[in-house]
Amino acid sequence: MSELVDYLSSQWREEAEKRLKSELSPEKMNKITSSMSNIYLNCPDGSQKYLLFRFENGELTELSIGQGQPPKAEFQITGNYEIFARISRAELGSQKALMTRKLKLKGNMVKALKLAAIADRLNKVLSTIPTRY
Repeated sequence: MSELVDYLSSQWREEAEKRLKSELSPEKMNKITSSMSNIYLNCPDGSQKYLLFRFENGELTELSIGQGQPPKAEFQITGNYEIFARISRAELGSQKALMTRKLKLKGNMVKALKLAAIADRLNKVLSTIPTRY
């Protein structure tokens, strides 16, 4: 795939799901069972969007994108669209973004910090998608 896809579009979601499932084995994901909802504020179209990840025993079971309020998740991470875009381009680490308060976390901070390395693995894969932000 060399054609650019729009960030958070259905085409981007399909490509993200395909790459995450093929490149991140349950072992690489430490066989985690968790869910995380990223809430994007100030999207270019003026909306609020979410990106939801669900993992069962290290396998991606759900990756969904929507507008408005996201489904319930163990972790809810809120921030500006541009911060998430920088993380998805691997220009900014998710742990650093949390620690510098560029992102806000709802959920268990201790567990979230333990899972930060896993979030960075996700973002490393996502950064390989040819994307128009």
